[in-house]
Amino acid sequence: MSRMKRGPMGIYRTSVAVLVALVGLAGGGALMERAAAAQETEAFDRAQLRRVTQLIEQRYVEQIPADRLYRLAIDGMFEELGDTHSRFVDADSATELEITMTGNYGGLGIRVQQVGGWVTVMSVISGTPAEREGMLTGDRIVGVDGETVAGWDEARVIDRLRGPVGEAVTVRVARLGLSEPIDLTVTRDSIHVPPVLAYRLDDVGVVQLTQFSKEARDELEVSIDSLIRKGAEHLVLDLRGNPGGLLEEGVAVAGLFLPREATVVSTASRLEEQNSVFRNDDAPAFPDLPMTVLIDGASASASEIVAGALQDHDRALVVGTPSFGKGSMQTVYLLPGGNHLTLTTAHWYTPSGRSIQREHEGGLMADHVVPADPAAIDGIVPEVADTTGREVFHTDAGRPVYGGGGIVPDEIVRDSLTDAERRLGAELKREALSIRQLAFRFAVEWVGERPDIERDFTVTPAMQARFLEMLRAEGVRIDDATYAGVTHLIDRFLAVQIANKAFGELEAFRRSNTGDETFKAAVRRLRAAGSTGEFVEEAEGSTP
Repeated sequence: MSRMKRGPMGIYRTSVAVLVALVGLAGGGALMERAAAAQETEAFDRAQLRRVTQLIEQRYVEQIPADRLYRLAIDGMFEELGDTHSRFVDADSATELEITMTGNYGGLGIRVQQVGGWVTVMSVISGTPAEREGMLTGDRIVGVDGETVAGWDEARVIDRLRGPVGEAVTVRVARLGLSEPIDLTVTRDSIHVPPVLAYRLDDVGVVQLTQFSKEARDELEVSIDSLIRKGAEHLVLDLRGNPGGLLEEGVAVAGLFLPREATVVSTASRLEEQNSVFRNDDAPAFPDLPMTVLIDGASASASEIVAGALQDHDRALVVGTPSFGKGSMQTVYLLPGGNHLTLTTAHWYTPSGRSIQREHEGGLMADHVVPADPAAIDGIVPEVADTTGREVFHTDAGRPVYGGGGIVPDEIVRDSLTDAERRLGAELKREALSIRQLAFRFAVEWVGERPDIERDFTVTPAMQARFLEMLRAEGVRIDDATYAGVTHLIDRFLAVQIANKAFGELEAFRRSNTGDETFKAAVRRLRAAGSTGEFVEEAEGSTP
């Protein structure tokens, strides 16, 4: 396998790439052997673009700076390509690209989200400056370095909080129970976003991988090793919600479980250097560990590479709902001024030869997966798989798998909504509310009043009654009978958010799996089969 430095689903090139046509240069240069007619046409097209740009800059009714025109031209080209994965990333936004690739950034160590009009701390990463200075989950950020952030969105707040390592930033937070905001001066440090959460459920090790950032493979191996030493005999690898990341890390993660020299993924491109077959170079760390892989509609890119490789080689049973369907690879080019170009340069294929690229009706690359149920509550009702007319491929053991439309699980598990839950979903949608965020706000208040809450807490009728008051105060029209029909759903959201506020992300992850039908199906499959081979036999008739 090539060891060249790679970016999100592709190669990260450190050389400067010249943008096509905008300054009158052919991207990559015209080949000398090209026919004279083609050269003339190309020159004519370049001359037209250069002339149009010049005329707009000099004579348009309103003055538009040249750099703005160039950016409009770039955006227009990408819009016409219809490829949501190819884009221009300006220098101000490059930090997010770097975080995707490395998992590191200069900042405070908090996860934030817009809640009720204010950017709010959703969790504090352990061992970071934010934790050391006493920042808490639920703190509302109301000011940065003496400037109010009222009306700011989370992207603008994040931009102000991140910065050079060693520099201090003063964050003003409003905290429940305090009559006045407080100022916390936090010195930025290099923050590593841990991609792995892991715990043991009796004989089952449960690991969530949130992104394929640099060293994700190593951190995953350490976590699984620890779980095995504590008595885990099976593994649930949770890739739900994982958007992907580094191609090389995806190949390495799959290699933890696949035999040496097993094909993980292949790529096809008009660029000869990007036509590659990626195989596992090393002996697998866990060659015989029975495992299931969980995916959903937000599992994309490198997540789909791992799930597809393990499924094609009959190494793991895939459980959940169809994945996102991103079967393309992007190359990241460095441009002048610290800007970047993320460009789709190849498609990738699973070991059985299938592309899982999801297409729009017009044949353009997929943008997002739309839940099948318009009354879905925070995505709880996922898309239903339809394999009609899709090309059939086969795993090593001869099981059918499907191309296009994402990875189709071996066992599809979908939550269903009761009539009462559908009515609640419609009401939340009408008020533009998120039950997840409402549950978070509730948890901040509830735990703030009960700092001695125990780890094994249960959601009580008193909690349910108070949450109903919150819903009605937000304008949600719900009668007692309907609310009685959704308490099971409410309990799940409250339990997760209370656990997050009181005990952190790992306990919230553990709680989220309690009562989760996909997780329960995966564990049931593990315990019913004594080996990976038995998984394959049981899955023969499971794929739709």
